[in-house]
Amino acid sequence: MNRAGEPSVAELLAQLKANAAEIALLKAQKEALALRVVKLEEELALARLHRFAPKSEKHIDRLFNEAEQTVAEYEGEDGDDGDGGDGDGVVLPETGLASGNPETGKKRGRRPLPENLPRERVEYDLPDDQKGCPCCRGQMHRIGDVQSEQLHIEVKAKVLQNVRFKYACRHCDRNGIHTPVVIAPMPAQPLPGSVATASTLAFALVHKYVDGTPLYRLSQAFERAGVPISRGTLGHWVIGSSEKHLSRIYDALKLRLLSQPLIHGDETTVQVLKEKDREATSKSFMWAYRSAEDSREPIVLLDYQPGRASTYPQAFLGDYRGTLMSDGYTAWRSLKGATHLGCMAHSRRRFVDAHKARPKPGGPPDQALRFFEQLYRIERLAHDEIPGDSETKYECIRRFRQTHSVPVLTALKQWLDDIAPKVPPDSKLGDAVSYTLNQWDYLTRYVEDGQMPIDNNLLERDIRVFATGRKSWLFSDTVEGAKASAIVYSLMLTCRACGVEPLAYLRHVFTEMPKRDKDADLQDLLPFNFAKPSKP
Repeated sequence: MNRAGEPSVAELLAQLKANAAEIALLKAQKEALALRVVKLEEELALARLHRFAPKSEKHIDRLFNEAEQTVAEYEGEDGDDGDGGDGDGVVLPETGLASGNPETGKKRGRRPLPENLPRERVEYDLPDDQKGCPCCRGQMHRIGDVQSEQLHIEVKAKVLQNVRFKYACRHCDRNGIHTPVVIAPMPAQPLPGSVATASTLAFALVHKYVDGTPLYRLSQAFERAGVPISRGTLGHWVIGSSEKHLSRIYDALKLRLLSQPLIHGDETTVQVLKEKDREATSKSFMWAYRSAEDSREPIVLLDYQPGRASTYPQAFLGDYRGTLMSDGYTAWRSLKGATHLGCMAHSRRRFVDAHKARPKPGGPPDQALRFFEQLYRIERLAHDEIPGDSETKYECIRRFRQTHSVPVLTALKQWLDDIAPKVPPDSKLGDAVSYTLNQWDYLTRYVEDGQMPIDNNLLERDIRVFATGRKSWLFSDTVEGAKASAIVYSLMLTCRACGVEPLAYLRHVFTEMPKRDKDADLQDLLPFNFAKPSKP
């Protein structure tokens, strides 16, 4: 029997249940906050590394480790991996590969100057009053010389005075007959009415699109040389030469690219200030496309578009039926007719971020990176493997991958399946694991064909040239300027892929293109058909 004023048993039980529910709610909130703290700490660590640390993703301490080595030596002293793992190291499958060693660095020292450069002899002699022997005061005789070489570069501007002789008929003049005056014609010019020659246009475009010099700085350089060329004039040179000449070569390269069996695809941002119905701060995109690394016709093309929708690669590639290498962005996968490959470097990069975000080394990120290191080591060895009798290079690469890469991929998949339920999905490690599992079929398809690459790094290296220049010029003023930049960058990157000197190439193009009709064949002007400079 309860005393007056005391709660009943039912009330106490109800209160107990309420307290238990409140405690459970507080625990859930605590766990959610703890996960958020971990996530924010990871973001802060990565932000600091992005700002202050080197950008390299190399895992130097574990590069080319033997397959049987465990990851325990990289874990914390207390053995706790802190990411839901059990703290045990992973053992990579034995595939018969010999243990690898890090490559030795290249020999240092100054390279000799190229032999093909012209030499100018500059002689230095002693004054006559110093040619006496310091001992006997007798006249000394020359016994030889000491030679050294220096690199001397001069950049000079000059004015071409185009003198066109005029001819008239004296006989007709004497007889009062009006006949026309005949003037000697000039060769067709790249930009009629402009003061820029083919060499000047090539010089300006190479400085902007190869060296990353903004047009206002290039204008200042002209000013220092005593040639007042405004930024607006330079902009007209870029857009005019692109629309009038280079766009025709770009279109020819696009047709050749779409006929190739494999294309790399990626995209990066660009800002355009004056674009209709859009804010100046809006993000636009350069969509990039590239041929395979071993293609006989290396081609790199950029395509400016205002957005990142799937319609843009669909419009560019059309009904392409070859193999398309890209990251996991869904716009690329919208091309139904292509065979899609995933980029292993994108997957690895997520584990690198998870590794960098950890407060201490070791744990699952390091374990995952050991799988990737072994896969990339196998890839290097596969391309160095000598094909057997009646075996092509691609068949040899496929055989090597099937023997060595497939067991590592199988072990990696098992490891991912085991660790996926143990890691918070919002963490960097959780993001890396889920991305890799979601993209698994695309990531592992490369082992089925020796022509397929393991990643998209080839195109990413080309895009880096554009991204480096973007840090200098920051934005495009107009859509026309952005499209012109896409065309010029495409030709410069294609020249780079072909090993062609861009200044000589553009000078030749701007000299030849004005002579060609609109329907003329341009095959000899494509960069991979241009004569490469002879190596010294």
